[in-house]
Amino acid sequence: MSNLEVGIVGLPNVGKSTLFNAITKAGAEAANYPFCTIEPNVGVVDVPDERLAKLLDMYHSKRIIPASIRFVDIAGLVKGAAQGEGLGNKFLAHIRQVDAVAQVVRCFSDDNITHVEGELDPLRDIEIINTELCLADLDTVEKRAERAQKLRKSGDKKAQAELNVLTRIREMLEQALPARRVEMTDDEAALIRDLHLLTLKPLLFVANVGEDEVATPDKNPYVQKVQEYARQEGAAVIAVSAKVESEIAELPDADAREFLQELGLGESGLDKLIKASFRLLGLITFLTAGEQEVRAWTITSGTKAPQAGGKIHSDIERGFIRAEIVSFDELMAAGSQAAAREKGQVRLEGKEYVMKDGDVTYFRFNV
Repeated sequence: MSNLEVGIVGLPNVGKSTLFNAITKAGAEAANYPFCTIEPNVGVVDVPDERLAKLLDMYHSKRIIPASIRFVDIAGLVKGAAQGEGLGNKFLAHIRQVDAVAQVVRCFSDDNITHVEGELDPLRDIEIINTELCLADLDTVEKRAERAQKLRKSGDKKAQAELNVLTRIREMLEQALPARRVEMTDDEAALIRDLHLLTLKPLLFVANVGEDEVATPDKNPYVQKVQEYARQEGAAVIAVSAKVESEIAELPDADAREFLQELGLGESGLDKLIKASFRLLGLITFLTAGEQEVRAWTITSGTKAPQAGGKIHSDIERGFIRAEIVSFDELMAAGSQAAAREKGQVRLEGKEYVMKDGDVTYFRFNV
């Protein structure tokens, strides 16, 4: 589960690589010309979780291992990418591999940074990318529909069901509307899952604002337009200043916190982005704690106890007996595992138990 990926996309010169550098401190080249990023840069970042330090103190553990998420910085997209313009095909191959898409949208004016389309218009920028993704998906869907047509003629019932859903998706894509707007049953979604359609991926808009607007981004008229567009898409929006984030990334932790306070911010834009990406992917975290380490494990919301144990080791899932669980909040209130046990707050849960965020867990198993 640690290899979950969020693709950072956007037109050239919207601040995408600047933001990525700040996320990972990885030094991906960021320059003021299109196609500066060709091969995707990948950065793995920790998911901020203040619970881990508290568990470390309680268990006197030797180390903390937080949950992580991968961000992939993908080449800037231009109009015509689906037909191979710019680095179109390469871009589209990279983005097919990610689990969710964070689209960086420029919402700041700066005469020193050229805009690939000549002038600032975030909705036009969003539509350019949306159209290219729809065109790429349309190509994929049409090829699959041709195959399904042939199979249907040979009496394949599954092919007919597949064709039905492909037809509805194609009609949506032909209007330059994303596939996520098509209502599908779980069975229908399963039929086309292996197509990895770009416009089915969960979407997050990252409004890149100027330094002076970072504390009050909702007042920025460009951000307001992006928020209105996102509401129609059922997508989330977070506002960050890539420039501010790149400055914070260079500072020691204590100085970074002070800088954020001076700007009137409770947390960095990067922390907001990481948390929003986690929510976007429907992920939660359960915790394990002991003398050796405190660790956060990433699972999809709705995961049952044996499968959660399988994230640690396949033997735990295979030989699962019980999960010993106490919620993080109850554990903290009790003051220790022993005190929580005395209060009856440590529960023994079986195979059908659905894990909750913040479950502090010990698995019993026998292989």
